[in-house]
Amino acid sequence: MTWLTWVLLLGYIGLSLALYRLFPRAGRPAVHALIPGYNMWVVSELVGRKGSYSLLLLIPYFNMIWFAGLMVDLARSFNRFGFFEHVLAVVASWGYFGWLGTQDPVYRGPILEEEREWQRQIAVAEKAKDDREVRKLRNNSVFHKPVLRDWAEAAIFAIFAAALIRLLLIESYIIPTPSMEGNLNVGDFLFVSKVNYGLRLPETILMLPLVHNRAPVVGGESYVDGASLPYRRLPALENIDRYDPVVFNVPSGDSVYIFPYRTYSANDYEMGNIDPNAAAAIRSGRAELVTRPRDKKDHYVKRAVGLPGDRLEIRNRQVFIDGEAIAPPKNVQFRYDVNFSGPPNQSRWSDMGIAQMDIQPVSATRFLLDLNEEQAAELRRSYPKATVEFFDQTQPNGVRLYPHSEKYFGNWTVDDYGPIVIPQRGMTITLDERNYQLYWRPIKVYEGNEDFAMRNGKFYLGGKEITEYTFQQDYYWMMGDNRHNSEDSRVWGFVPETHILGKPLFIWFSVKEGSLFNGVNWDRIFRSATKQGD
Repeated sequence: MTWLTWVLLLGYIGLSLALYRLFPRAGRPAVHALIPGYNMWVVSELVGRKGSYSLLLLIPYFNMIWFAGLMVDLARSFNRFGFFEHVLAVVASWGYFGWLGTQDPVYRGPILEEEREWQRQIAVAEKAKDDREVRKLRNNSVFHKPVLRDWAEAAIFAIFAAALIRLLLIESYIIPTPSMEGNLNVGDFLFVSKVNYGLRLPETILMLPLVHNRAPVVGGESYVDGASLPYRRLPALENIDRYDPVVFNVPSGDSVYIFPYRTYSANDYEMGNIDPNAAAAIRSGRAELVTRPRDKKDHYVKRAVGLPGDRLEIRNRQVFIDGEAIAPPKNVQFRYDVNFSGPPNQSRWSDMGIAQMDIQPVSATRFLLDLNEEQAAELRRSYPKATVEFFDQTQPNGVRLYPHSEKYFGNWTVDDYGPIVIPQRGMTITLDERNYQLYWRPIKVYEGNEDFAMRNGKFYLGGKEITEYTFQQDYYWMMGDNRHNSEDSRVWGFVPETHILGKPLFIWFSVKEGSLFNGVNWDRIFRSATKQGD
């Protein structure tokens, strides 16, 4: 058992013991409080609901809201109407009701039946236009609440409801980087469905509501590490198809260094893929290494270019699947080296759809620009004397790229990469040193085989020597549409299905260049996030 399981179990036992003292006050046998499940049936009857309503406590996550309401109604049924007492009844139920049992409480009856009768009397008086009787009923009733308390309770309920919707149905995300530029731009706000690809039930459960992994204002992580449930996923409504945009937890984000402007993984630091100032801070100990659970890793959105079982290869920027070239997404971008005959008028570039984040000046007349094919053609037409050529990406950088092995993959580049076979559930590979470099992380980290190791050219799992391995889940190859300005699977490798979060549905708001001060992209609002380009 995890410590969280023990906490929940002990809390339930404590609540049962507290109810043991309360039930006789309401005319129910004390022993009923010690019968698991049936005690909540009795509580439902005591507050004025049918006992069968207690079965709603079996619905995961919804049961949190239902339990909170049940505990508040139980406190009210024993004549306790204080706001802070209701808070304690929810967050410390066993302690609060244990204390209440020592206070000689009086059971006033099923509170919900009494409240319904009070509401009926008010409705009758309002229909008869008897304002005096309406005021009397409201002013002399325990059910009438001050305006501030009414607003406070409404706000708490709204936060609970919004948090539940965010956990289980749909969540809003903002695009912070230009890696999908041309289709999903910096400043686009997306609604992402968590059910299309199969709802991944929440794992980390003790956390601040409505935030992901960092606490606003005060900083620090927004959750209690270790307070988690096992991985569970409901059936998918649809499969992930090639070129579908997908939101997922970045696989390399389990051990990270956090800076105000971005997060670096431990692997980024080891491979030298990091800002020099950040590297200096890490070496000096000024940057803390944070270990995050799977569902609290940073969210990325990329396009599913490679599917489980595919043999993927990139040759001169062209993606091949199983040996056949596939058409690129509409508006796919590459980096161009552009030399002008004189300083260009950059004010015209925004009309071409060239974002500021896509511009890297080298000199007054030379720029590195991330462009799609139409933008490159427009620059050639607008500046006939300019040279617009693909930026040279031919220098081998295989150590920087996944799987970060100089011996076997040191000649790979972002434009000439692979071939690489994407693991599929049930696929068996023969283990050798090359395959170990490619697949050790999926086997050891994503599939939980912590003792998987290579020693003296042999491979061991569970203390036994093995010569092959069969994958237990599907994996995907995610790439950004801005191919030369995207940190994607070419850098951190395969995305396991356990890291898949959801499907972007549509853009519900969009600001230019990621800032409201630059204006609103009115033409992008309510645009589909799954459609490629315009």
